[in-house]
Amino acid sequence: MAQEPVIGIDLGTTNSEVAFVFNDTPVVIEDGDRGIMPSCVGIDRNGRLIVGRTARNQAAAFPGDTVLAVKRQMGTDTRYTLGDQEYSPQEISAMILKTLKARAEDAIGGPVQKAVITVPAYFTDVQRQATRDAGRIAGLEVLRIINEPTAAALAYGEAGRDEDRHILIYDLGGGTFDVSIVKIEAGVVEVLASTGDNRLGGEDFDEALVAYLLDHIREHHGRDLADDPVAAARLKSAAEVAKMQLSDEFFVHIEEDHLAPDLHLSCEVSRDLFEEMIQPLIEKTMTSVAKALRDAALSPGRLDKVILVGGSTRIPMVSRLLSGELNIEPDIGIDPDLCVALGAGIQAGREMGKSIQSMLIDITPYTFGTSAFGMLDGRHYPHCFVPLIRRNTKLPATRTEAFQTLVDNQAAADINVYQGDHPDALDNIRIGTYTFDLSKAPAGSVITLRYDLDLNGILTLEAREKDTGKTINAVLENVFSQSGTGISESRDKVGALFPGDNAPSKELPSTGEPPRPEPGPDAVLPPAIAGILDQAREKLPLAPDEDKDDIINLMEDITEACARNDPDRAGKLAEDLEDILFYIGE
Repeated sequence: MAQEPVIGIDLGTTNSEVAFVFNDTPVVIEDGDRGIMPSCVGIDRNGRLIVGRTARNQAAAFPGDTVLAVKRQMGTDTRYTLGDQEYSPQEISAMILKTLKARAEDAIGGPVQKAVITVPAYFTDVQRQATRDAGRIAGLEVLRIINEPTAAALAYGEAGRDEDRHILIYDLGGGTFDVSIVKIEAGVVEVLASTGDNRLGGEDFDEALVAYLLDHIREHHGRDLADDPVAAARLKSAAEVAKMQLSDEFFVHIEEDHLAPDLHLSCEVSRDLFEEMIQPLIEKTMTSVAKALRDAALSPGRLDKVILVGGSTRIPMVSRLLSGELNIEPDIGIDPDLCVALGAGIQAGREMGKSIQSMLIDITPYTFGTSAFGMLDGRHYPHCFVPLIRRNTKLPATRTEAFQTLVDNQAAADINVYQGDHPDALDNIRIGTYTFDLSKAPAGSVITLRYDLDLNGILTLEAREKDTGKTINAVLENVFSQSGTGISESRDKVGALFPGDNAPSKELPSTGEPPRPEPGPDAVLPPAIAGILDQAREKLPLAPDEDKDDIINLMEDITEACARNDPDRAGKLAEDLEDILFYIGE
């Protein structure tokens, strides 16, 4: 008799995921994406329910018909109006859960009626019950409600270790934050202390950037758009994109044409400026870290690991402050967006009676950086090590840092590539040196340095003069082998965590379901197609109702085609979209 499936769900503020154990391997189930579905519910122009990406795509144009961040209201008496009906937070959440349930059923090839759902460790009993009720409304028997830090610990394989461990789990998501101290003993995961804020997360960082943009518009255009819901929604969408880009880039340029009649926004934001905006919020999380340690009666020195969970932990400031406070480098070996869902999938597998020990983690075992003039041990020093891609970062990885020239008319800059962790670059291993001829600009001119490290240990760098756009590029082959330990040893070390194969199984369960196409990598949009999509976002509010659905659906299909590496289909769809846009606003 076939075993009844149990799925694991991370019901998040910004995004949600569903996982299932295929052949003893927990997998986040994908549907033309990375498995990440926006926690967004809406009503389209025909009054039909839309959930996920489609709803998220219309949020900027129709904010009144779209619900975001419902998790923040779980356990409250908040009501949402969609069409001519009112819904509770549990009902809105149930719509998200039902969509995830359907996604899982398509992948598994049969009905799903049981689930494990995660919640923040600091969630109250009322909020936990509201989550369980949402599952029941969605037609799911909720076997377990487990804490997100517990799920993260399971995903990292910590519960399978023999020795006792103390783990700090820092979970900063789209709308909620918690920090938990977890003790793992004899395979049992126990939360010793937990604190947090269910109204602190990436949404608040977006709002800080939106406030800055609104001030910029008042100062440079003499207009106040704070009460314009469509403009505010578009600014929020632009802010979210800029925030994510600033995790890897040092500068972003925010462009929003036709934001309002005769108003085109063009504004550059640096990572430094963004971090200044959000610093009070990040420092608030550090206060919670100290409180959790006090509550657990632990000193930082007794921590064995710090695990980062949630997409907002990609902000470089988070890792920098945590490592400074705790004197331990945070671990991001698993995608922060997915590790809770993977842990939920592991627990779901255990509810099915499966024995699951661990999973494959592809990481860089080394830190890669460069050298620059700075302060070391209280003195000026020309060879301070500046890490760009830190060890234990999930691969592939991309990071950008900004530097300044020291003197007027500086003719060149030496770019040294180092591997190691010592603050003195000369005590690390130099694996390459490149000379960048400059345009003799004034002192303080900005040079950005970008590192790209792929799964095969190939490091690509790009240096760019910000003002002129002049660049140099270099490729370093197989940088893992530079310290005498090659890529194979790194793979062996990680593969030792996995019984059997060194990669997640591509086989499906032995229930005879048909093979599913392998998903492509994250969408990379060619410039021409990206331009058409930008034009579509700009013209969507101006489009007649009969065209809006077609525009939104085409935008979604184009992005999906790019994600699946299907340029022919993407190009054809882009032509169809361009035909519709041609007549809008003329």
